[in-house]
Amino acid sequence: MYRARAIIIRNRHIALIKRQRDGRTYYVIPGGGMEAGETPEQTAIRESHEELGLNIAIDRLLAKVIFRGREQYYFFARATGGHFGTGKGPEMTGKYPPERGTYTAVWVPLKSVANIDLFPPTIAELVTNSARNGWPTDVVEILLDD
Repeated sequence: MYRARAIIIRNRHIALIKRQRDGRTYYVIPGGGMEAGETPEQTAIRESHEELGLNIAIDRLLAKVIFRGREQYYFFARATGGHFGTGKGPEMTGKYPPERGTYTAVWVPLKSVANIDLFPPTIAELVTNSARNGWPTDVVEILLDD
């Protein structure tokens, strides 16, 4: 099983999901796990709509992360429609149990990414460095140990 996420940048801001759980605040790139028959691109598109309320188009694969034997794909994408903050996925509409915490769609300035807890840290570092120095043209492959 893989996970797929969409890196959406507009006006030097990145679309993120702000998580508050167990007294901790952190951020994640919008996305999630595949459903039967989906490609990674289709997963990122579906999840972006469910979590952000945006329709997106995938531009290209930016990074592939392998963590505990599971593949995670990070795609550059652009919004093509929809209304930010209107996601109707269960996590966005309070249908998860309270112990799962809260999920809020937010735009964060790229220059602020280094100052927030963006998970996973390797992607936070990639976003921070790329925003300063330019985005890599080749797919970045990251193998994380436990």
